[in-house]
Amino acid sequence: MTAAGAALVFLTKAVNRRLLDSMLGFAAGVMIAASFWSLLLPALDLAQDGPLPAWAPALIGFLAGGLFLALIDKVIPHLHLGFSREEAEGPRTSWRRSVLLVTAITIHNIPEGLAVGVAFGAAAAGIPEAGLGAAVALALGIGIQNFPEGAAVSMPLRADGLPRWKAFMLGQLSGVVEPVAAVLGAVAVVAARGLLPYALSFAAGAMIFVVVEELIPESQRGGDTDLATVGALGGFAVMMVLDVALG
Repeated sequence: MTAAGAALVFLTKAVNRRLLDSMLGFAAGVMIAASFWSLLLPALDLAQDGPLPAWAPALIGFLAGGLFLALIDKVIPHLHLGFSREEAEGPRTSWRRSVLLVTAITIHNIPEGLAVGVAFGAAAAGIPEAGLGAAVALALGIGIQNFPEGAAVSMPLRADGLPRWKAFMLGQLSGVVEPVAAVLGAVAVVAARGLLPYALSFAAGAMIFVVVEELIPESQRGGDTDLATVGALGGFAVMMVLDVALG
């Protein structure tokens, strides 16, 4: 779906800012809902019979996931949407604006891939609290919210003067890290089932960091705060229904 969103660059040179804000809000809502329904709630259920209080593995994993993304945010140069080249975060670099934009979305996609991989790894391991339906619901939700991400990368690059094909390739390139992270997450869970509550909550913490640090602020920058908020509500509702219906 990242590639599908990036392909909008072949249809138009710019996406309406109000539409982009609502799509970013929608993506934020999906990720918030997925963090709870598909990750934290199963983590709490799985930890019920463990040696620690049920909330402890979820808390440890959640905070570790957020801190992991915060560390990556500090050590890898990147540029959030809507900011000038001079406002890039992380160490100083000579990277071009296009590379910095793609890097930012790539960082964003790491927890999404981990979440999907952990969910499918848990299903493959035969863990009752983490069924195949829930993993499919999570993958669908993440796939849906990848659409605006692809557009959010390719359209600004096209507006900056890059050829359509190059803007499209860079837009979809940002999603390459997701399957890699998914495989790593699945392998880790299958290899060490006892880590599952920590892994699920780790992915949740990383996703919430991305939502609060990136998606919500970017969805509000255009001034369409109500529209972005409605988009977030819609995204949360869609992900909640998917998880409950399929899980």
